[in-house]
Amino acid sequence: MIDVNKNNTLNQNSYKKNLNNLIFNQLINKFGQDFYIFQKTKIGFPIIWINKNFLLQVMKFLLNSSYSYNMLFDLHGVDERFRINRENLPKADFSVFYHLISIKYNVDFMIKVPLLKNDLIISTCTGLFPNANWYERETWDMFGIFFKNHSHLERIIMPKTWKGHPLRKDFPARATEFKAFFLNEEKEDIEMEALKFKPESWGMKRSNNNVDFMFLNLGPNHPSAHGAFRIVLQLDGENIIDCVPDIGYHHRGAEKMAERQSWHSYIPYTDRIEYLGGCVNEMPYILAVEKLAGISVPEKVKVIRVMLSELFRINSHLLYISTFIQDVGCMTPIFLAFTDRQKIYDIIEAITGARMHPAWFRIGGVANDLPKGWQNLLKEFLEWMPKRIKYYLDVALKNPILINRSKSIAQYSKKEALEWGVTGSGLRATGIDFDVRKSRPYSGYENYDFEIPIGNGISDCYSRVMIKVEEVYQSLLILNQCLNNMPEGPFKADHPLTTPPPKENVLQDIDSMINHFLQISWGPVLPINESFQMIEATKGINSYYLISDGGTMSYRTRIRTPSFPHLQQIPSVIRGSLISDLIVYLGSIDFVMSDVDR
Repeated sequence: MIDVNKNNTLNQNSYKKNLNNLIFNQLINKFGQDFYIFQKTKIGFPIIWINKNFLLQVMKFLLNSSYSYNMLFDLHGVDERFRINRENLPKADFSVFYHLISIKYNVDFMIKVPLLKNDLIISTCTGLFPNANWYERETWDMFGIFFKNHSHLERIIMPKTWKGHPLRKDFPARATEFKAFFLNEEKEDIEMEALKFKPESWGMKRSNNNVDFMFLNLGPNHPSAHGAFRIVLQLDGENIIDCVPDIGYHHRGAEKMAERQSWHSYIPYTDRIEYLGGCVNEMPYILAVEKLAGISVPEKVKVIRVMLSELFRINSHLLYISTFIQDVGCMTPIFLAFTDRQKIYDIIEAITGARMHPAWFRIGGVANDLPKGWQNLLKEFLEWMPKRIKYYLDVALKNPILINRSKSIAQYSKKEALEWGVTGSGLRATGIDFDVRKSRPYSGYENYDFEIPIGNGISDCYSRVMIKVEEVYQSLLILNQCLNNMPEGPFKADHPLTTPPPKENVLQDIDSMINHFLQISWGPVLPINESFQMIEATKGINSYYLISDGGTMSYRTRIRTPSFPHLQQIPSVIRGSLISDLIVYLGSIDFVMSDVDR
């Protein structure tokens, strides 16, 4: 079994290497031998630096090539000014990176563009990838990089009145570095005025053909908005003419905080990126750090991590399914779901000592070995849950009223899903078979027998929720395999950068004690490099892109979350629908605002 998987991995790596060579040959034939600088990293896919004048041509070529890099997975910036180790890289004060994915061929490509501080202007790529809109706005917001010809380049995460660009290195990382904050009446009036929605600035008309449009605020405190989220609706009666999603009310600066925390002490922050996912959100960060450190973990660690991830996946899906049903108008399932989720939390608490935010994965392993009796708790849950899912189906999801309220509502196609960077159940409901656990296995997922539920070609509210129901069944299959095949062995790798080192070694060996003291007080020093890891999170693909400059803290941590692009897609899907359809659509997306604002 292990040899087969190893061979499959080798074959896949060889396939990707050959494909990358073919793509490079095509690029060179088109743009010449010297148009790029290749950067070697531990990211696992090609990275090239190019002049900004080539950007749109290269992106258009990759999009329209036979390999079709048809998803802009991520776009953001880096402040390069204080980076010490930049050997063989072009001169740059700032840079913008573009992460493209060919879903069909399951390969990635990253383009980086160097910028100087007196010329922070680059062309928008929204004409090629519509979802670049919010990413470019966020990059401007955080770094002050101007995207020429962008339709509406203004603050998206920070308030409109904010001064400065927070992810610049010379911007303070702690509240104690700022002057004392005060709010008087004059300042409050300025802040309230900035929150007013002006339709004209968005190219929206107040009236048309003798119809006066109504502009309605949905949120940021409306229960169906599922968090601190505001949507300004342009209405003709109950028909939605257009809308503008407004985010940023939940922003906590998670990427900025990564620059001040050690590699180890940042782990608790990852739980709270998407606060329903728990250990699922620790996985991409930990795996990316382990790539930087060159750590291979024991098999038992892999299985434990998968087990905790799938428990949290079911836990999150149950909340999503029940609140979706509640949004349509049925109350009973949400009470059932909290009973079922309590059973999951009991297992998680027994294993980790915590419930929602265990911060339990470690660099090189997990915090502790499994406790006695964990098998009994998991076995009881696995016997309990299948019949409960059937109850959700019988009570609500097969109800003709719910079906009529959600089928054919808020539809989008494969092409539209890819254009807007949709991942997770929303993408798979369109018929695209892309789940990171199967397409790019991590933590031993290649060793499990499970299926990926796929839709029939069009993603609508009902198909998205039913995909999630099927995913719960598949997670139960994976958990059964974890229960029956938990390996023996250590729960932590024997590696100097594993944090913290085994306690028995610390108490017996002076070198281990010194290592423990330094790693806990200062944090481990990771090698100079860049790494990347994506995982199939509860709501879609979550990823971490890390840059190490050879210190105890990350130089740059980029967190790409699924909810951010999913909310950006809302206007394109819901125009022409009713307000009541929007409520069902919001319930079907499965987003959490902490995942959006970070």
